[in-house]
Amino acid sequence: MRLVLDWDGTVTDRDTLERVIERFGNIATYRETGVLMGRSLSHDDALARSIASVRAPLREVVEWLLETVRLRRGFRELAAEHRPLVVSSGFHELIDPILARERVAVDVLANHVEARPDGWLIRFRQTTRCEHCGEPCKRAALPAGEVAYVGDGYSDRCAALAATRVFATDGLARYLTERGIPYEPFDDLYDVLRALSPEAVS
Repeated sequence: MRLVLDWDGTVTDRDTLERVIERFGNIATYRETGVLMGRSLSHDDALARSIASVRAPLREVVEWLLETVRLRRGFRELAAEHRPLVVSSGFHELIDPILARERVAVDVLANHVEARPDGWLIRFRQTTRCEHCGEPCKRAALPAGEVAYVGDGYSDRCAALAATRVFATDGLARYLTERGIPYEPFDDLYDVLRALSPEAVS
């Protein structure tokens, strides 16, 4: 079974994009678009509007992230045991430096961002709309065969519905609970490691 992880709020202990917008952009825009997401705005439209409020140089943002971002406990061990695929709505420019800091090598599928002084511009990896949810989503990135998916938020919903086994927390857990869809809760990634490889963690 192939393991697929979301990044923001799943591998990281807090949503990195939210933190970047809060520190360098307009958090009010982020919260307003978050309310509209899935209604009058798609996930990608909401994210694009929010990230456009960031105008700081990329190097400054990356340096701040390297000083402040913390990963969930167990990520290093989970990555070593299962070599997961990370599928993120975030950006390689913000994810890759954190992985380099941690000296963890995993495959990553993510968007790219152009850090323009008049507002950051997203170069979306996936633009084809999903026949299930109607948005360009993570489902298309899932490997063939059985998949264990680990996520926490809106962008994880469609992929989670297609997975063989789901580990969920926060918003994703609430979404699945409301619909009576089974999942396994987690607090840290040791929980996932124990569930997938009980012999690997005492």
